[in-house]
Amino acid sequence: MGPSAATEPHESKVWHLAWALREAWSAETSADEHWSPEQPSLGQCAVTALVVQDHLGGKLVRAEVDGVSHYWNRLPDGTEIDLTRDQFARFSPGRVETRSREYVLSFPETARRYHILGERFAQRDAAMRPVPS
Repeated sequence: MGPSAATEPHESKVWHLAWALREAWSAETSADEHWSPEQPSLGQCAVTALVVQDHLGGKLVRAEVDGVSHYWNRLPDGTEIDLTRDQFARFSPGRVETRSREYVLSFPETARRYHILGERFAQRDAAMRPVPS
């Protein structure tokens, strides 16, 4: 589900998250060596799901999709948000399970990429905020 499919209370926050994350994605934050600006969501799922969880809470959800491990979010109200689903031509997940944040961050490379993405997200987030008058 992309931002347009989010429920009304989340729509604005999800749009903001999606924009800032897309601006922050790079080869350095991707788990896939074939990352390119033409397919920016490639390899970004775990780190993106962690940043979304930082801002909206909820659970990290994981499944195999076309033989690849894929993560997205399930918010506390049950809404599912997947800002990187577009990396798949056909989305047909296998068994869906939740993963703890600690588990996902137990992989050093994922933790490294998450910290980079988090810093870049924070910069873009700050740039989008109105300056108080």
